[in-house]
Amino acid sequence: MSLARLTIKDWPETERPRERLVALGSGQLTDAELLAIVLRTGHQGRSALDMARTLIADLGSLRAVFDAPADELCSQSGLGLAKYAQLQATLELARRHFKETLTRSEPLTSPDITRDYLQAALRDRSNEVFCALMLDTRFRVISFEELFNGTIDSAQVHPRVVVERALGRRAAAMIVAHNHPSGVAEPSQADLKITKRLQQALNLVEIRLLDHFIVGDGEVVSLAERGWVDP
Repeated sequence: MSLARLTIKDWPETERPRERLVALGSGQLTDAELLAIVLRTGHQGRSALDMARTLIADLGSLRAVFDAPADELCSQSGLGLAKYAQLQATLELARRHFKETLTRSEPLTSPDITRDYLQAALRDRSNEVFCALMLDTRFRVISFEELFNGTIDSAQVHPRVVVERALGRRAAAMIVAHNHPSGVAEPSQADLKITKRLQQALNLVEIRLLDHFIVGDGEVVSLAERGWVDP
């Protein structure tokens, strides 16, 4: 009998996703195997792995599975609100893990963690969101704050509000970021202009602007790395 006709618990241990994860580490599993662990159970003779493979194939990608609204996901065979909740809880735990890891590190010495967190927080937002990481004198995170919400292609950023919020948090430095709902992370002239205005305003109160990240679909662009934020 093929593995496809058995429940996962009847498979050899070397083939079961959970046992493979424990033995080999999560990085060695496929998207479908990891998703099967989250789904936990199959439906009507289909294993959780079968369902995971079908979901990814039908919706187009693993990301699309997690981004799918409740009604779309629940329209898939064998899925209901319980499994939708499992997926959303897993996604939110990942975001919170990134945030907690970031708050325990120094963003300048952990640029990959900073990028990962900002991408998890902003990539899938349908509107443009402008946010800031408030930092202390050692560049440790004091807080992460969403400062402005815009339409699908713009956000009105007011330097005075940014300065007031930074002073209220007793921040010594700041990293700002915003998303491009279009998915293209390339900075616009408006992005460069507001970066200069923010830096000038923060300099007046001796708060350093360390970077401005732009989050796209698969890329996070650092304006500091491109030389558009003065050291």
